Order: sequence, then C-alpha cells, then structure tokens
Amino acid sequence: MLGKIEEIIDNSVKINLEIDITKQPNLVNLHIIFDDGSNKKVVAEIANVNRKIMYANIVGEIVNGVFIPGSSTKPSFRSSIRIINAEELELIFGKQNTSLGYTNFGTSNVYEGYKINVALNEFFNCHFAVLGNSGAGKSCTIASILQKLYTSNDNPPLDSSLFFFDAYGEYTNAFSGMHEKNPLLNYKIYTTNIVNPEHELLRIPIWLLDVDDLALLLDATSPSQLPIIEKTLKLVKILSGSSENVIKRKNDIIARAIQDILLSGAESTKIRDQVIGVLTKFNTPTLSLETQIVQPGYTRTLKQCLYIDKMGKMQEMELVVEFIRGYIIEGSNEYDENIDEEVNLYYTINDLEQAMDFALINEGILKSNKVFDNANVMSVRLHSLATGDNKYYFTYPKYITRDQFIESLVWNPATNSKAQIINFNINYVDDRIAKVITKIISRMLFIKSSSERKRGSRAYHIIIEEAHRYVQHDNDINIIGYNIFERIAKEGRKYGIFLALITQRPSELSDTCVSQCANFIILRTIHPTDLAYIKEMVPNISSEIVLQLKNLKPGNCIAFGSAFKVPTSIYVDLPNPQPLSNNVDLENVWFQTNRMIKESNSHQADNNNVSNLMNQMANPNSEVITNQPSITNNVETLLD
Repeated sequence: MLGKIEEIIDNSVKINLEIDITKQPNLVNLHIIFDDGSNKKVVAEIANVNRKIMYANIVGEIVNGVFIPGSSTKPSFRSSIRIINAEELELIFGKQNTSLGYTNFGTSNVYEGYKINVALNEFFNCHFAVLGNSGAGKSCTIASILQKLYTSNDNPPLDSSLFFFDAYGEYTNAFSGMHEKNPLLNYKIYTTNIVNPEHELLRIPIWLLDVDDLALLLDATSPSQLPIIEKTLKLVKILSGSSENVIKRKNDIIARAIQDILLSGAESTKIRDQVIGVLTKFNTPTLSLETQIVQPGYTRTLKQCLYIDKMGKMQEMELVVEFIRGYIIEGSNEYDENIDEEVNLYYTINDLEQAMDFALINEGILKSNKVFDNANVMSVRLHSLATGDNKYYFTYPKYITRDQFIESLVWNPATNSKAQIINFNINYVDDRIAKVITKIISRMLFIKSSSERKRGSRAYHIIIEEAHRYVQHDNDINIIGYNIFERIAKEGRKYGIFLALITQRPSELSDTCVSQCANFIILRTIHPTDLAYIKEMVPNISSEIVLQLKNLKPGNCIAFGSAFKVPTSIYVDLPNPQPLSNNVDLENVWFQTNRMIKESNSHQADNNNVSNLMNQMANPNSEVITNQPSITNNVETLLD
C-alpha cells in the first residue's frame, strides 16, 4: 500500500506516503487505485509527489469491470491505495491488439511500451482537431495516424474517403506508396500548379457552382448582389445557346436596355454614346449597329439613324424607338420558361461573364449609379477570373453532374479503382482562392451526403491543413446566411461528413467549428493566446495539462476526447515515409559555395601533383619534385 488519504479537496487527493519514495521509479502521471472493498474502485492520476506527500487527481471509477471517466465519486478514507495493474489499465487505455474496428496511434509516454489503440467509431465518427506549434510534429502525427489506419491490420477501410486539403503539398511523399503496399489502396492527387503540373490539374465545372458558390468566388460584399448572380445563372443557360428562341431572348434583353436609354431624357449625345456602347458590346446576328432599318424609299443602318444634327438633336429618335420596340417580347421576364428544352447545361466561364453583362444591363446598370456601383465590381472580378490564370481551375472539358464529379474525384483511373485518400495540393494559389476552392468542394460534399436517400450510408472526411487560414469566422454568414465549415461542424455528423482541423493557431479558428470537435490531439503549444484559447474552448482540459503542452517534445502529444477515456500522453511513431515538412537544412544551404570552392581547390591541387609527378619521372634528380608529398597526403592536408 502506498499510503493513507490525508485529505480530499474537490478533485484532488492528498496522500501521506508509507513507502520510501527514493527507492521507487518516477511515479508522476501513473494511475493509482483507491479500493475500499466495494464494487467501485476510484482511479486517480498522480500529479505531484515529494518524499512524504503525494497528490493525485481523480479521473474516474471502475464499476463491475467497466471504467467510467469523471470525478463524481470520491474515495473513502479507509481505502487501500496501490498502483494500477495491467488488467485495470486495459480498461482505461484499451487492448493491445488492433482488431477490426481499431487502429494504433502510438505508445504511451507513461507506461513504457504500452500501445494506444483507438476505436475507429469513437475517433473518426466525429470532428477532430490536431493542434500544435510549427515544428511540433503535426504533419508527421497526422501522416502516422493515417498510415496506420490503412496498414495496422489486414482489414483496411477500403470504402473510406478522405479529402485532404494540403496547404504546402507535403503529404504526397507520405501516401503515394499506398498502392504498392496494398493493391486495394489508392492515393490520388490534384495539383494547382498550372505552370508545371506533375499531377492532374484540379478543375471544378463552373456550371456546378450555384449562387452561394459564386458569391464566395466573386467576393460578394452585400446580400443585394445575390439577385444579380441569380439572374446571371438563369440567363447563362439560355444565352450560351444559339437557337432562334435564344437569339430572340438576347434581343429582348438588349432592346429593353436600349429603350430605357432612349427614353431617359438625357442629352442626345449621351443617349447616342450609350446606345453605341451597348450594341458594341452586346449584339446578335439580328440586332447590332449594322442592322438595317428599312423605310419607304431608303434603307439605313441603326448606327446611321443615331446621327445628331447641328442643333444637338437626334432627328430619328421616334424611328429608332419604334424599331427597338419591335424586338421586345411582350410579357417576358428574365427567364423564359418556354425555352426550357433549349437551355444549355454546359457552359464556360466566358459564357458566365457574358450572362452577367446581360444581367447587369437587364438590371438597369446603365441608368442607375447605385446599381452600377453595387454590381459592376462583381463583373470586374468575374472578368479578372475569366482572363487570369485562375480560370483553369474552373474549366472542365465536358458536361458532368455534381454526383458524377464527386465520383470522379474518388476514382483513380490509373488503377481503375477507388481512392481512399484524395489530396488537393493548394500550394500554388493564393489564400483567397484556396479558401474558396476548399469551401466549394466541401459544400459539394455536404450537399451530396445530406441528400443521400439512406442517411449516413457513405462517409466523407475533410482534412484541412493550416486550417486557421480557411476555417475562420468569415463574412459568409452576413452574405449567404451561413459558413459551410460551421454548417458541417453543426450538422455534418448525422449525414456522415466530418471535419479534421490541423492548425498551429487554434485561436484563429472559427469558435463554432472548434466547439463541435469531439477529439483533440495537441502537440507542443507555446503561444499564451493559444494556450488560453485551448483551456477555454477544449472540454475537460485541466490547468496541469495546459502546462504540459508547453514542454512536449516533437512527436509527443496529449490526446483526449470521446475516443480517450482519460487525457492520454502519447508518443506518435514517425511515419514511413515522412511528409516533406522538415525545416530547411541551413548547414547544407548556407555552405554550398564553401564546398564548391574546397572541391575546386582540391582538384587543382591534384592536377598540380600529377604534373609534378610527370616531371619527376622525366627528371628524377629534381629537388623540388623529390621533396613533394604524395597526392594522397596533399589532398588530406587540404581537407584538414
């Protein structure tokens, strides 16, 4: 028996020791049992110890062979106190074999050689977070966990789907060999490198983007901009076609805009310039500046009829108004339901840009400065997207539905089988477009999972590296009414879609997303703001654990949550192979030139010695040659 209970204050038990502590190994963090002979055994963790006193914090109780975490039960003063045995330890940390439904995370830092095996249903069926400073080992930790998930037993989860948003493109080295180890396992990678793509370029069909997606892509700043996006999406399916009805619909939109200009009451020169501007940019084969207006006795083009006389008047104003009205379809609205069968489901980003231009003139952009200021900024952004490098990420070669697109993401054509890990290397785009891409794909997965006829029949895991750059409390909720990551955090579990957040700055994450995480793996964390945030946001974390986080070695972590019955200190094995997340080797980088100079001098010395030896062979009596050291000795001298 270790000793006797001196006092119990809240969750802490003070014990007077009856053993010689100097003859014991380190007892801190070991678990002890308070046994009073009843069917309940109270379990505590040793927090502090000196030569005479031990302090232990209650972590739970064992009732009828089952460990129940929590500190509701306190030990009785008559309890005998002893170190936990192997059978009881298994009730807390799990069995040592990784049977079906379990995976290994690493080994205990407290109990040497004790494997920490985790139930898949208790860790992966909820959102989780991996937190820690840069260099603490987050990348290696997540790579090791996932490698073991697929290799720790003979039954890997072949139907799993892990969508990995790789901020630095460092995980391919860790996962690319999956197929060689097991032909049923596949790793698929998409790149955002358009200059020198080593893998398949990430492409998202532009027609799969709805109002909410485009609002994010075009960086909408006000809900009043959404109706323009809605109108654009309605028009693009019509305007990207070329049938007779489509041309009539285009003419109707152009004619209504021109009629508004003609009847605006502005100066004739301004009217003429605006009409010419509209018809220069928006025209059809049957309505343009060169369209002929036929009158008895003469025929003129529409442009000629816009002539301004010396008095500053447009003489043919009535004629032009009547002519333009002939193109207006009476009773039509912005979307003619009568040509549903002629809509074009496949369209390009250029078609979308043209549709927005039509939507803007249909919305009255030319006659209202307020409308112009509110809407034109999106047109400018869409034009920049359509003409810049980012257009390649929204260019897709053929029509495909949302479900087909998601299926194409998880299908590996190289092996003609499903991929379990799908990596999106977003290292080659700026943070804004990377965040938008991450949100768009995550939203597609959420829609897919929430619309399954049999809820939860499939599972999708969204793993986000450097999550503090993407999973933030953005302005989305003020524009479209929600943030997709927060919606997944709150609703995703019941649909089978889960978030995994990897970050070095947890205090910059969305509070909602962190609050919905049920499991945490925390590596060394030093920043006081992050430590305070972890203490406030992470459930069931004590001040003692927060202090431990500051001193953890790389590769060591403290894990807790629904998958861990007590906070567990784990050493995570190094992954094999490792992700490319190592620091720059300055000794190698800084001294490259030094080595080149040294090698050059060495070669020069060798050449001199060879020349001298040749001279010696020709002239054996030469004193200079006789006294010359050997080539080998000369090189060694230089190297020294």
